[in-house]
Amino acid sequence: MTDYAFYLLLGTGAGAVIAILGLGLVLTYRGSGVVNFAHGAVATWTAYVFVDLRLNGDYALPFPGLPDRLHTGGAMAFVPALVVALATSAGLGFLTYVLVFRPLRTAPALAKVVASVGVLIAIIAMVQERFAATTVSVAKILPSEPVVFARDLTVPRDGLWLGAIAVVLAVVLWAVYRFTRFGLATRAAAEDERGAITLGFSPDALAAVNWTVAALLAGLIGILASPLTQLTPLLFTTLFLIPALGAALIGRFTSFGVTCAAGLAIGMIQSSFLQVQVDVTWWPQIGAREGLPFIAIVIALVILGKRLPTRGSLEFARLPRAPLPNPSVVKVIVPFLAIIGLFFVLPGGWRIALLTSLIAAVLALSLVVLTGFVGQISLAQMAFAGVAGFALSRFASQWGIPFPIAPILAALVATVFGVAVGLPALRVRGINLAIVTLAGGVAIQEFVFKNPDYTGSISSGGAKIPNPELFGIDFGLTAKHDLFRPAFGVLVVTVLLLVVLVVTNLRRGTLGRRMLAVRANERAAAAAGINVATTKLIAFAISAFIAGIGGTLIGYRFGSISDASYGIFASLTVLAFAYIGGITSIGGALLAGLVTGGGFFFFGLQQLMGQTGASQGNLELFIGGVALIVTAILNPEGLAGALRNRRSRAKPPREMPAPPAAGVPASTLEPAP
Repeated sequence: MTDYAFYLLLGTGAGAVIAILGLGLVLTYRGSGVVNFAHGAVATWTAYVFVDLRLNGDYALPFPGLPDRLHTGGAMAFVPALVVALATSAGLGFLTYVLVFRPLRTAPALAKVVASVGVLIAIIAMVQERFAATTVSVAKILPSEPVVFARDLTVPRDGLWLGAIAVVLAVVLWAVYRFTRFGLATRAAAEDERGAITLGFSPDALAAVNWTVAALLAGLIGILASPLTQLTPLLFTTLFLIPALGAALIGRFTSFGVTCAAGLAIGMIQSSFLQVQVDVTWWPQIGAREGLPFIAIVIALVILGKRLPTRGSLEFARLPRAPLPNPSVVKVIVPFLAIIGLFFVLPGGWRIALLTSLIAAVLALSLVVLTGFVGQISLAQMAFAGVAGFALSRFASQWGIPFPIAPILAALVATVFGVAVGLPALRVRGINLAIVTLAGGVAIQEFVFKNPDYTGSISSGGAKIPNPELFGIDFGLTAKHDLFRPAFGVLVVTVLLLVVLVVTNLRRGTLGRRMLAVRANERAAAAAGINVATTKLIAFAISAFIAGIGGTLIGYRFGSISDASYGIFASLTVLAFAYIGGITSIGGALLAGLVTGGGFFFFGLQQLMGQTGASQGNLELFIGGVALIVTAILNPEGLAGALRNRRSRAKPPREMPAPPAAGVPASTLEPAP
């Protein structure tokens, strides 16, 4: 028992990080109804700013085009560096609300989710750019002398200090929101904004203060916790944010005490798993610690799903319309033949960029089906793609299953995972579903992708994938003394064309109309005889299958894959560029592929600017994050929607259509673009 007590106490530090991040998430949700997926990124930026001030006296500026840093003349003392760093986090929180989420007050849940993802991507891109994605060992801040509880039970003091700080912060926040005028006003605005306005309170001002305080908490824990482990760009985003979301969900995004207790418990139980792995032979050696938050989130949503609080707001906009495709030979076949021709005339670098765009378009189409047609938010598409990629390696490389049977079977495996992650969609939706899929993607990454039994060891170069061959023709990207072969481009274009035709027929068919009915109003769809649960699961299955096809194309392109090929950050960027292109239309998916990071547009920009390397990649990420925010605020229909609206304004007005035939509800009819 002493061993378990040691690990439980040792996990207090990690539990405190989870708890304090969870408290910040509760604040942003109470203040504005937003689950801030960028909360961990704020902690990361603040921690790096603090370390840079302490070591070099340099203050990093988070905007491209400005000087990288302001120099203060030498290493800064602890207190001034702490004050400057915390002021930075507070300002970041305030500006994030005022510039991003205040304009989205009445936007649908999807717009808020993607805007939050955009902020996350932009901050992480600047962390990687300004601090060269370095791993930093931070000097101790809190007392770290060991505490002796018993003869065989000694633990470091700093984790216990963090746990105490988390408890104190939870008590202070509870008292403020329970007894002060500001706290009561925030609670009133969360229940009914009209009532708060009537009483003389400004919901915007209340939200701005809550976002500022939440960012202060994130910055504080980022600074205090960074000495406990090495500081990395994705530390607080991937390692701690998912458990913090689980803690906030257990607290129903309202209770500071329950959220703090849940966060501490998650961290301590995760730590105790290290001893469980020693004592229990069948216990998973990989992924169990990281999978616990996913289990906690699912349990919380299954038990509390229909009782999770929703914010009372003035009004909410609907998702953008999903236009009815109008395909023809000229619109479909001719462009694809032209793209095939490009692979025979473009130089190697342009071919790779074009391949990146085409594969990204396949992945974006998976989101068009799930999010554009059914309104279900998924942050795990690259996890499904990765499942297919690793399954393809097993089928093709180890079992010798030929092409195209192997990639189809691999995509079917991804379909199973997609349906499993989508099961909570039968009970939750919107932001809560986004949390589930994000946690599910992380669980898949930890349980599957980091298990060498499935992925291969790092020393062996990851999971190998042989070139696709059909009728004796090698369609691989590379062969002996032949790089960037056009044959692989022909294969990718053909696959994309098939997926486009499938999605087009889906949208035009009966199932597509059912999906749109579910997206519009689930109760009305059920009243019309549509099985809402079945429709959602079918959408998850189709979406995961398409994402799996994209994952197999990624595997064929690189020839070997590892967990880094399908990380959760990649899932967020897929959503980002799909939304920028237009997440409700096939044309939007194709535009998403065009503007994706490393794709055709950015490669051309790179050639024009003469930039290469990691700096160019970080710039692409930053531009993508900012573009995602702007798109969510100004043009929810994306680039494709903007082009449609421009064409419609240029056309002369048409006569009103005749009334629908008897027996056909007018609500089921949707005009062609």
